[in-house]
Amino acid sequence: MERENHNMGHFGYKEQVLDVFKPQGIIPPHITPFTKNGDIDEAGLRRNVDFWIEAGVNGLATCASNGEAVYMNSEERKQVLTAVIDQANGRVPVIAGTGAPSTRDAISQTREAKDLGVDAALVVTPYFFTPKQEEILGYYQDIAEAVDIPIILYNVPKFTGVNMEPSVVARLAEYDNVVGVKDSSGDMRQMQFLLNLAGDRISVLSGVGNLIFPNLVSGGQGGIVAVANVVPSTCVEIYEKFIKGDLKGAREAQAEIVALNDFLTRQHGVPAVKAAMNLLGQRGGYPRRPLLPISEKVMEELKSILKMVKGLEL
Repeated sequence: MERENHNMGHFGYKEQVLDVFKPQGIIPPHITPFTKNGDIDEAGLRRNVDFWIEAGVNGLATCASNGEAVYMNSEERKQVLTAVIDQANGRVPVIAGTGAPSTRDAISQTREAKDLGVDAALVVTPYFFTPKQEEILGYYQDIAEAVDIPIILYNVPKFTGVNMEPSVVARLAEYDNVVGVKDSSGDMRQMQFLLNLAGDRISVLSGVGNLIFPNLVSGGQGGIVAVANVVPSTCVEIYEKFIKGDLKGAREAQAEIVALNDFLTRQHGVPAVKAAMNLLGQRGGYPRRPLLPISEKVMEELKSILKMVKGLEL
């Protein structure tokens, strides 16, 4: 692979570096609880960190999409990341959501996260102006060369309006600090291409809760999924049973969360994830405006769906 008009900088290619961080298992892209007036509920956040870790998750993705990072300023993101790193206290890796419409800002955010001591960065594709594939490639190359930190590529077309093609991921997988990709396209065919093109070099993680098991069966490494905020133990069960060779048990655990995942992520988003956590006695808090809490009608529907999940008590 050659890149015109760029130096490789500190990082070379993957074959030159051994023993790099590899994300795997179940990693919640966790919510940030806010008070009714929009302040960060740090005590609630710390309590949630313990809840997720005690459920057996394999990492925490902080200040990502479900964390409403786009609604926080730099100081607020720093506060949240600092609290999560402190509360996790080395029990699981902490992965910072970074990335921005501009390369310069994305590099700045990723550097700030590294300086705080995170284990890796989950870097979303550029957005607002719809970038071409070669612009997405250059964006990630610039970040990988500028910041000495493990990078997980983040493809989420429903939010950014652009799909990062598997061929771009394959080229980026040559960089030693590109260690994974979270694909939230919901397209299992695309994930198969990712596994075929780059699965021998980086971790391929589902960003869709209903594809944890299919991804694992296909050779992937797990999921960074919103539904794991609410039912982390069930999501972990999918992964752990699969690893132990209990495919029937893993498939049954996956089936447990299908309706809930669809309701939370495809239909109602972050406000519903937060409402579900509140109903289950955790600190979901309020969404930050312009997002609004779910309606009473939707709340009643959510209660019915939660009751269908084995082991949950409202």
